[in-house]
Amino acid sequence: MYRRKIYKKTPKKPSANLRIKATEVRLVDEEGKQLGVVSLEKALKMATERNLDLVQVTEKVVPPVCKITEYGKYLYWLEKKKKTAKQQKGADLKGIRLGFNISDHDLELRARQAEKFLKHGDKIKLELQLRGRQRALQDTARQKIDKFLEVLESLTPIKVERELKKQGRGLTMIISPK
Repeated sequence: MYRRKIYKKTPKKPSANLRIKATEVRLVDEEGKQLGVVSLEKALKMATERNLDLVQVTEKVVPPVCKITEYGKYLYWLEKKKKTAKQQKGADLKGIRLGFNISDHDLELRARQAEKFLKHGDKIKLELQLRGRQRALQDTARQKIDKFLEVLESLTPIKVERELKKQGRGLTMIISPK
């Protein structure tokens, strides 16, 4: 049986010093000050005078942006930036479903669960499914949702991001922490 090797893609490192292929570059010095568009030779000379590297920051722009910095520090900064971007993924959208015939106790349990989500920083998509003849009783369904919001408001402050609206086979709304 034929087996195919699976290779992991290694992340592409930015070009530095003599590996930069452009003839002209937009140069930024180590303090972040823009020095304008200069020839590659002049930029390399400035970098070597300061005992630093010339690192290509962008590829898709003509002329490419290059920075005078230490190559190792720049790679470390990129890794650090990638890690913080993963940590700040933002608020998730959690779903809470209510039934048409939900009891008061179950409503309170769901409100407490919603409170945990909100304290974690997540948004909540509140859904109330309506089946068959329940669709004719939308006023009762709205009262159930209002009661849920009242219980939740007593636990934690909330902000309604999207008002209650009919969607598909029921009613939905989105809530976020205040």
